[in-house]
Amino acid sequence: MRIDTHQFFWRYNEEEYGSMFPWMLPDMEEYKEDRLPDDLLPLLQAVGIDGTVAVQVLQTLEETRWLLELADEYPFVKGIVGWVDLRSPDVRQQLERFCPHPKLCSIRHKIENEPDDRFMLREDFLRGIGMLTEFDLPFDLLLRSKHLPVASELASRFPEQRFVLNHIGKPPIKTGQVSPWDKDIRRLASYPNVFCKLSGMVGEADWDNWKPADFRPYLDVVFEAFGNKRLMVGSDWPECTLAGSYEEVMQLASDYIGQFSETEQADIWGNNAVGVYKI
Repeated sequence: MRIDTHQFFWRYNEEEYGSMFPWMLPDMEEYKEDRLPDDLLPLLQAVGIDGTVAVQVLQTLEETRWLLELADEYPFVKGIVGWVDLRSPDVRQQLERFCPHPKLCSIRHKIENEPDDRFMLREDFLRGIGMLTEFDLPFDLLLRSKHLPVASELASRFPEQRFVLNHIGKPPIKTGQVSPWDKDIRRLASYPNVFCKLSGMVGEADWDNWKPADFRPYLDVVFEAFGNKRLMVGSDWPECTLAGSYEEVMQLASDYIGQFSETEQADIWGNNAVGVYKI
């Protein structure tokens, strides 16, 4: 199976989604429309993707419920990265509500939007992460490169908990700067319970002028750091279309991965996702 491990669905309304997309300018009307499975399916078929993992946008229990309903309706949606309030005293009840669904595969919180750079080490949040370990659910790390050292501390505290880094930690691809991101990525990758998605890269590049060579220094680092057994491919659709088509984004990954053996490519395209997300 070839799996796109990172894409979104939404029924757009300004009140809920406007604040979730700080990049969205007033004239971006084409993004202020619904993005649903029927919109994505032809794109998957055109590039030979067999299934996807849909990821939360809103931090609401209602959206998690809705995404799981979509996954029931559309077989190509193999997993859902949902949201529960990990800081809540009721987090166990929230997890008990959703965990029986076989397609709930991970939980995510938008760390990048938290004003406290050390949010992940708050006592209430740590208690919630411990609950995920109990329920055998991974945690998707959506953060910026400045948060990587804190993520390493989090991973060290929970060696039995699976973590999945989104968007290779959002390095400053637009400027071409590699350090200190590279050092921090290697430290995070030193924890074997951390996996990484090759996703969101065009969003960190110059949207209008990027070229494939811009990404190679960053891909070289993550492949060296994580190896072929802990990497997965994700499109970041439809956000990725700010900077490139679905086909262009997936081709970036495909061209780089093509240097490896068929077995290694199969791991990166699908087997690793099946393992970490229990798809």
